[in-house]
Amino acid sequence: MKDKKILLGHGSGGKLSHRLVADLFFPYLKNPILEQMDDSALIGKLEGELVYTTDSYVVDPIFFSGGDIGKLAVCGTVNDLAMLGAQPRFLSAGFILEEGLPVEQLEKILISMQQAAAEADVQIVTGDTKVVPHGAADKIFINTSGIGIRRPGISISGKNARPGDVVILNGNMAEHGIAVMASREGLDLHVTLSSDVAPLNDMIMKILDMAPDIHVLRDPTRGGVGTTLNEIAIQSGVGIKIIEKDLPVTPEVQGVCEILGLDPLYVANEGKVLIFCAAERVDAILHVLQTHPYGKNSCIIGQVVDQPKGKVFMETRIGGQRLIDMLAGEQLPRIC
Repeated sequence: MKDKKILLGHGSGGKLSHRLVADLFFPYLKNPILEQMDDSALIGKLEGELVYTTDSYVVDPIFFSGGDIGKLAVCGTVNDLAMLGAQPRFLSAGFILEEGLPVEQLEKILISMQQAAAEADVQIVTGDTKVVPHGAADKIFINTSGIGIRRPGISISGKNARPGDVVILNGNMAEHGIAVMASREGLDLHVTLSSDVAPLNDMIMKILDMAPDIHVLRDPTRGGVGTTLNEIAIQSGVGIKIIEKDLPVTPEVQGVCEILGLDPLYVANEGKVLIFCAAERVDAILHVLQTHPYGKNSCIIGQVVDQPKGKVFMETRIGGQRLIDMLAGEQLPRIC
């Protein structure tokens, strides 16, 4: 593409718009459905239960250690579908571009989206682009929607947690939020920090092949593990007990959180899933998780109890108990 920066004319619907789509978007996102170049995507007949989701991404900065806004948008939507046990199939992508955005940056984002979609085996089949004047947005915002297919016999929901269930987390907490924050503030902490953003659908499908009766799957994104557990406790009308010494946090992330006064329980993740299952399923599920690249640090972090209903509490390292409340506000804004 000849233009070096995004111009208002790229959102006009005229020649510049067509050039933007043909020269930049299409080469990276093309597939047989998108190649029809119609205003909607004709998907055809699908068998199974349809699962649909939508989300918007406004992360700042748009590039961070371990990913960027494009990878985040694809993985976040893929993971939302997988959390209901659905195999993601099709995505839409809407772009709000700020006038003056370097085309080179947009191209890098599209490459990331292409790579993430290929890894997740999902197609971006329709989309839209709008351009707003300089200062009316912050570089780029992306809205994605997704359709997935869930095979019969799977019933996964945040309301399905039962007393006696074991709570599993597939790896270390808070890596995404801390990596984004460090990139945003330009912090030189002399430690390796990288977002955990990743598509989890392959790992989830492998678990469901072996244990289709999992009760709850939930990705602890904004608000972190602490807030997500509270949401599940409220939905299911149960208590949840977690064990402080079993919570997985890398020394690097723990150190940064201590310096900045942050609690890893409330920091966002983008490649993690909380799994609630019956005790007899735990060993088999952990085996599948720990042999997958995105689950090698999986561990048990707690269990579901009958009381107190709608509450989460933690057994501390010194043997006491502490209530884990839902996050009241935003620890780190614009994290996804």
